[in-house]
Amino acid sequence: MPSQVDTELAHTVAHDDLVGIYTTATKIKQYDETYRGMMRAGKIGGMYYSPSGQEIIPSAMSAVLRNDDYVLTIYRGVHDQIAKGVPLRTLTAEFFGRAPGSCKGKGGPMHITDVSSGLIVTTGVVGSGLPIAVGVGLSAQMRKTDQVTVVNFGDGATNIGAFHEAMNLASLWKLPVIFLCQNNQYAEYTTLANGTSVTEIAQRGAAYSMRSLRVDGNDPAAMYSAARTAVEAARAGEGPTLIEALTYRLQGHAMGDGMEYMPAEELAAAIAADPVLRMRAQLIESGVLTEGQVEAIEKEVRDEIDDAFEYALAAPLPDPSELTTDVYAESV
Repeated sequence: MPSQVDTELAHTVAHDDLVGIYTTATKIKQYDETYRGMMRAGKIGGMYYSPSGQEIIPSAMSAVLRNDDYVLTIYRGVHDQIAKGVPLRTLTAEFFGRAPGSCKGKGGPMHITDVSSGLIVTTGVVGSGLPIAVGVGLSAQMRKTDQVTVVNFGDGATNIGAFHEAMNLASLWKLPVIFLCQNNQYAEYTTLANGTSVTEIAQRGAAYSMRSLRVDGNDPAAMYSAARTAVEAARAGEGPTLIEALTYRLQGHAMGDGMEYMPAEELAAAIAADPVLRMRAQLIESGVLTEGQVEAIEKEVRDEIDDAFEYALAAPLPDPSELTTDVYAESV
């Protein structure tokens, strides 16, 4: 299969899909802002990795996925989790370490799993989801379903062995796996240029005879088209796709990061081009939605988020017996 690096693809986005993408992206943005606000106010603690600036990528991907498709993500993955449909109450309770959480409060924000939504695993080690995705994709292939597996990772993960091993096997076995690199230009505190030997990660697909697409991940239409191209190919048995979705991280690596390593002008330009706010303006200007309709969507999202945070804060902590539940096998 020849490799290709495309910036323009054939698919167009229906109005309903555009509205869906905006609704999901808005939910992610408001959730992230709420979470960071509560941490700054000292109401919650722990580790948190903001996806600010990367909201469009999973929102567009989710528009072409089914509920029974699979998604794997990393610790900076709340946007992927929300986009795949993890209920906000369940998600927030797990983030807060509460008993009603998706992992009974024992996984926390870096290990979210919600099988009912197709969110198979969130990994806390860079790139560790890649070989797991190969196994998940192989399972779907062996069971002869047309389920698709999407594995999300950052640009830094493309420099570790698991990336190359996973790409090789997925291509060799023609697995229905989409390798979605959310290239936000920074691997923790290291720029792409200082840590990666290529300027375009999509080019690495050629080494594994893999279909490769390079798109503006902040452009809803471009991201939707790339996602649909990859998903349709996977469902048709045409094997994996590597998507490099270009974006920019608007917050530091983790809460408390001073961001001194990010050029001030570069960051300011990215903030000014906030992809969710830009999409909002485009939907109104193009007549897809009115200002009132947009405000109604934002209020509905706001109410859902407020409900989830109130629910999680009031939820009980896990019982001490949970320390060993699901850890040790019970003797027969």
